[in-house]
Amino acid sequence: MRREDLLKTACEVIAAQGFGHTRTLDIARAAGVSQALLFYHFETKDQLFAEALVYAARRDLDALAKLDRAGGTPVERLRHLLRLYSPNGSARTWRMWIDAWAESMRSADLEETSRRLDLRWKESLRAIVDEGVTSGAFTCPDPDAATWRILSLVDGLAVQVSVHRRMLPRHRVTELVRTATAAELGIRVEDLS
Repeated sequence: MRREDLLKTACEVIAAQGFGHTRTLDIARAAGVSQALLFYHFETKDQLFAEALVYAARRDLDALAKLDRAGGTPVERLRHLLRLYSPNGSARTWRMWIDAWAESMRSADLEETSRRLDLRWKESLRAIVDEGVTSGAFTCPDPDAATWRILSLVDGLAVQVSVHRRMLPRHRVTELVRTATAAELGIRVEDLS
């Protein structure tokens, strides 16, 4: 079995059972291979989980890289980034991220991986904010703080939507994110619609 296939299977098992309840034996059985083969490809369970998290995020990161290369105004790029990052897609994907964050407190490999991926999102948003401030599209006295507040709000709302599904409808999450982002950057909420 290819490494990529093992990572795909690991993601499926982890998404279903959670990081804390998944054993390498569970992944090996689901993949139809021995645990020895898993440890041939991944030295430790933590390394397997960290690489599975990267594999799960690769699609988002590919879309983020495409956004970074794309043209458009800062407002257009901001709108697109918020769509990519906000919890509008698979609740299962967000549950995996939330579970990874929790497990990162006990796993150095997962912590390093989740931190690196999280910082990648912050770098992209910060670049958009800086470009918008420079061009006059945004009014923002502290781009770094605004970046942290915007993404922290989205993260917190994603937890609410994923864990307490009936408490906050997704359209309300979108409205809250747009309103807070517009206030942070001195633009109209309608600009983000």
